[in-house]
Amino acid sequence: MFMKKNKKFFKYFREYQWSNILAMIKNNRSDPKICSDDFKNKFVVISGATSGIGYYTAKKFAAKGANLICINRNIQKSKDLCREIESEFGVKCDYLIADLSILKDIYQVAEQLINYNTPIDVIIHNAGIYLTKKEVTNDGLEKVFVVHHLSTFIINYLLMDKLISQQQARIIMVGSEGHRFAAWGIHIDDLNWEKHRYSGLKSYGTAKTAQLLSMIVFDEKFRNTGVTINTVHPGAVKSETGQENGPVYRWFKKNFLDKTLKSPDISAEALYYLGVAKEIEAVSGKFFNLTTEEEPAPPALDKEVAYELWNKSMELAGLDK
Repeated sequence: MFMKKNKKFFKYFREYQWSNILAMIKNNRSDPKICSDDFKNKFVVISGATSGIGYYTAKKFAAKGANLICINRNIQKSKDLCREIESEFGVKCDYLIADLSILKDIYQVAEQLINYNTPIDVIIHNAGIYLTKKEVTNDGLEKVFVVHHLSTFIINYLLMDKLISQQQARIIMVGSEGHRFAAWGIHIDDLNWEKHRYSGLKSYGTAKTAQLLSMIVFDEKFRNTGVTINTVHPGAVKSETGQENGPVYRWFKKNFLDKTLKSPDISAEALYYLGVAKEIEAVSGKFFNLTTEEEPAPPALDKEVAYELWNKSMELAGLDK
């Protein structure tokens, strides 16, 4: 095991290029491309839609005529959101209540989406958390990993047949440049952080890298079906992520981090472009910084690890049974 990890370290070390880092810095200053096309009577699924990026994205799609299903944790906020959207834009807005850190809830959401008679045109996996201290769910899994990776993995996997039968759909995972915090790869044998020291940045980087690795395999399975899957860094924007942490972190975020961040409007524009623009309808398996295609860090491009993670995710989710 040590030799394998050692080989991966040197493999990734050789693959890192300064040009990719410089491109990321440049792209972080860029504005997203704008899509002005309508999306009337299309059906869009968005998770984490009651605040931040999800809220602005839901309103953007609704303003263009799309009907929505929003996956959220809070029933009152979901009711308020749908009431606001239906009143303002005259579209249909429904919601599903689920905690995407709980496997039972994730399966329930996937089953409900499968049973919708309406074809799903766009799925946006936006729900996310950031924790400074490790939390383990009732399923015995590290919470950040479940919310960012395993929930999207399960939903995508269970919806595969439905989406392929439609012959057209776009899956967009809200990823992050934060995947680069897992600079030397992920520990598939220690996804619960029992052997390695936990930190918020490392757990977040691991979860976001896992997301990108799953995209490699899903892209292969969706090839030539009309279904595409891409991941997007939504820009450095204000969000509610991190509210689960202690008062010191929340104070620092409010008084320092948030003052440097942009409005989630730019994220909504990017997600609308990736979900609707005709010029990228056949583009799949790519990572975008807003709407600019970018090369992820080497650990997120490792096909061998992608298949190892796929098998491990099947096991953790109970899908192998």
